Amino acid sequence: MSIRAALPADAAAIAAVHVRSWQAAYRDLLPQSYLDGLDVGERAAVWSARLEAPAPAPVLVATGAGGRVVGFCCFRAWPDADLDAATTGEIAALYALPEVWGSGVGRGLLAASEEALAADGFREAALWVLADNARGRRFYEAAGWRPDGTVVQDTTAGRTLDELRYRRLLFI
Repeated sequence: MSIRAALPADAAAIAAVHVRSWQAAYRDLLPQSYLDGLDVGERAAVWSARLEAPAPAPVLVATGAGGRVVGFCCFRAWPDADLDAATTGEIAALYALPEVWGSGVGRGLLAASEEALAADGFREAALWVLADNARGRRFYEAAGWRPDGTVVQDTTAGRTLDELRYRRLLFI
């Protein structure tokens, strides 16, 4: 596996990872009809626009055999006023293909993103994870992230789900 900055040409591959990981990770949390309706083409257009923006948020991709994109992580300054955006970064999205779960792809992307945030001067990072996403929560907790007590609700496909904010200090 190698990790590199995403390129606009990676948009379709990132979209495929995004859709397939949602379909696997959230199958017990969101309606199956919603997950089945996720469209890689629509998601590819969104990722293409993000990656081609004048000042895109950084996105890292993990590639496997033959340079195939198997995971990605997007990060940025914290977008909400409740934390200091000058010192707090956000892991906005971290997904990997289900067949590479447990192989170190996610850990590698998370570590590389944390390092990049620290190099950009952020002292801590935060992210949101669904409260009922036990696998995701175990993953972040194993990497040193902890819930800070902040909970928000998000409604997706008619289901209202609790999201927990996790945080950790960054070290250079």
